[in-house]
Amino acid sequence: MKILLAEDENISRKHLTYALTEANHEVTGVDNGLSALKEADTNGYDVLITDLKMPGMDGMSLFKAVKEKHSDVDVIIVTGFGTIASAVEATRLGAEDYITKPFNVEDLLAKLRKIEERKMLKRQIEAFKVSAGFNRPFPFIAKSSRMRLVVESIEKLRDSDCNVLITGGTGTGKGLSAKLIHLSGTRREKPFIAVNCAVFTEELLASELFGHEKGAFTGAAYQKKGLVELAHNGTLFLDEIADMSPNLQARLLKAIEDGEFYRVGGTRLIKVDVRFISATNQNVKTLISTGKFREDLYYRLNVMEISIPPLRERGEDIEPLCKYFLEKYASKYRKNISGFTREAMRVLLEYDFPGNVRELENIIERAVIIESDPVIHPDSLPQGLTMFHFETLDPGKIQTIEELTRNYIEKVIDMFGGNKTLAANALGISRTSLWRVLKG
Repeated sequence: MKILLAEDENISRKHLTYALTEANHEVTGVDNGLSALKEADTNGYDVLITDLKMPGMDGMSLFKAVKEKHSDVDVIIVTGFGTIASAVEATRLGAEDYITKPFNVEDLLAKLRKIEERKMLKRQIEAFKVSAGFNRPFPFIAKSSRMRLVVESIEKLRDSDCNVLITGGTGTGKGLSAKLIHLSGTRREKPFIAVNCAVFTEELLASELFGHEKGAFTGAAYQKKGLVELAHNGTLFLDEIADMSPNLQARLLKAIEDGEFYRVGGTRLIKVDVRFISATNQNVKTLISTGKFREDLYYRLNVMEISIPPLRERGEDIEPLCKYFLEKYASKYRKNISGFTREAMRVLLEYDFPGNVRELENIIERAVIIESDPVIHPDSLPQGLTMFHFETLDPGKIQTIEELTRNYIEKVIDMFGGNKTLAANALGISRTSLWRVLKG
């Protein structure tokens, strides 16, 4: 870390500068508060270590001035016995810690390691937010009445941090809903951590969730904090919760009820304050009746339940979702594609999407990759979307020859990206005749 050291005693300053540099920190030492403040304003620092008693500007004044301008700088106060009360007051006002003279350098290095770990975790969380798209508008398409009900349910949770269970088929958007619940809730500025319970064995999932102590099992060469601990004050999203083993369900239930747990191989209770959002594509009540899921855990997780409907039941969302994914992947692959032909959109609207929104996204990404025209054509869609589609006649919807002709011409115009001249040439008619058919 970059450390600013304000210490008026020359020998102490040199000694600390050497020790901190040996510990792989980048250190700048100054002998008074005014110089330290100027240095803090000029260059960015992670930590300020300041003595309380200095000429010109004392450590307390320096601490307040630095924190006012640079709130992300952590401050450690160095104090003598006679000024401990001032150091305690500084910690109350926002200083990270204080250390009393004479002190062991190892104690100071331990405090710095604690600060460094917290800063690294904060950076990781910020990086995760960027990679997860938390810094971008959410593609939460809710044109259909079914999805508007989902949005209304999430809105009702805005001022709550109760546990939530999200149900719905694979690919319906349960993970996206969990992020939206977190970002619209009271813990929005705190960590959001997700884990898929279906991809780990029981032992590995226990270690992931609750961490482990060094030597807890073969290969545990160091202490590891679990996701429950890392999500303290924030949200832990447990995807595919129904795949968790009964033993782990019992441990999770205790952690939720008591707000505390043991690391694997640990003997010290760790207290946490975590909001749990869970998701499953299975019928939990059926699993409860067969003894595969604990009923008491279900009620702890299911303070509020949100059900995400399959895409086939929210047809109004298909077209706006297609447009969203088209913009996303046209930008990603630098393709100049602005829309869909009418026939391509008809194929998409009539498909059942067993893989839900995730399948739709994959279909649009594939289409963007292989399409060479300014619009997506049916040929760029997977063959499976159309091979089992049969057109049936509805006695109430029989079209006249004029209507069929007009619809066919519109499809040809669509195929040529809206260019009526090219469409007329391909049809072997004049542009005037084409216009007359369309108008009539």
